[in-house]
Amino acid sequence: MAPKKTPKGKSGFFGVRQKPFGNWGVEFSDAGRRWWIDTYPSAHEAARAYDAAVWRAERPRSHLNFPEIESRAEAEMLVPQGINMKEITTKKKKKKPSVVVSAGETDEEAMARFAWEHPEYVQAELEYYWKREAKQKKKGPKKEDEAGPSTLIPIESSSEEDWADFSEEEEEEGCDDPTKEEFWEQFRSSDEE
Repeated sequence: MAPKKTPKGKSGFFGVRQKPFGNWGVEFSDAGRRWWIDTYPSAHEAARAYDAAVWRAERPRSHLNFPEIESRAEAEMLVPQGINMKEITTKKKKKKPSVVVSAGETDEEAMARFAWEHPEYVQAELEYYWKREAKQKKKGPKKEDEAGPSTLIPIESSSEEDWADFSEEEEEEGCDDPTKEEFWEQFRSSDEE
């Protein structure tokens, strides 16, 4: 028989630790999975429950708190409260890789490289914005949009010279902008529609 491992924790037993309210909690690990057994009024009872779990998992006797117990039935009989094993599941959050900009690389190049290396994050981001846009469409227009389109108030220049200077500059660049009168006429007709 292999030598017994040194008990861990203040309780002096494997898998047993004191909870803040004074009772004793039991946890059990088997094949990479963690199990919560229960809480018990004394460390001794909790250690007995741990042993019953060891027997159920068919682990070596060296893992028992009380190796003198001969069978699983006897171990479970010594725990009148019984054991209630629940698996402890821990969701490990997958850390999103960061974008590292190398020397001589622009931000755009770094983002393009990241998108190429991790297309799942690009897809997730697109889906997020699609869903957000769909929700906004269902809700209807925002409060500021409910009043209707904003009204433009034209500011007429005080002198014809200002307008002439502006239209001369535009003509030099080859733009076919309307004259002042045509502009105001178009503006008024669009207002009436």
